[in-house]
Amino acid sequence: MDLTSAQRKTAFALIVLALAGLGAFLLWPRSSPPPHHAAGPTAHGVASTPAPPPSTPAATGTPAPAGSPANIYQLLPFTQTDLSQAAGVVRQFCTEYATYSYTESASSYVGRMRSLVTPGLAATLEQDWATPGVAQARTQQKQSATGSGVITALRAFGPSSLTFVVTLNQKTYSTQRTGKTTSHVVSGDYAITAAQSGNGWQVNDIQLASAGNS
Repeated sequence: MDLTSAQRKTAFALIVLALAGLGAFLLWPRSSPPPHHAAGPTAHGVASTPAPPPSTPAATGTPAPAGSPANIYQLLPFTQTDLSQAAGVVRQFCTEYATYSYTESASSYVGRMRSLVTPGLAATLEQDWATPGVAQARTQQKQSATGSGVITALRAFGPSSLTFVVTLNQKTYSTQRTGKTTSHVVSGDYAITAAQSGNGWQVNDIQLASAGNS
């Protein structure tokens, strides 16, 4: 039924408080490999596919009676399971996205995350991997990298998509002409969107957080 102005304000406050609590439980950093390229965490560039930014609809539903525990998911277009599954896919994607070796081909690099991304994003990632100049430098310097992502916030949501703010950490190794191997760590914030696909979730967009979905 339609909510009064006071009820909408109460529902919004409940959403803010509940999402903060959920963050501590569901979005808390998991242990992962240590943190790709001088240009930033994505040695082959920031990949994205055209996707309409998810919206954050006005809260709907019937507020819980006074004195009763509020079920925040009655006010949201997704379930606790949806949030947990989408966050898990995003974290796994970040690890695969930021981990690579110069010995890999575009198809083998993207193949590791094929089940985690939409076909459109997979095609974009393959194109980015083979970008002239970037690919040449990766091979000449014998670059490899390991990385992972930590979800820091839920930026936006819709009926079938969730956008997370993720801090992506990456450690890159390069071999110089002298034979000396050097390494450096980079970190950056990204907006990563996961969309429902069948019975699961897949990443369909990754942008710098400063220019990503909002």
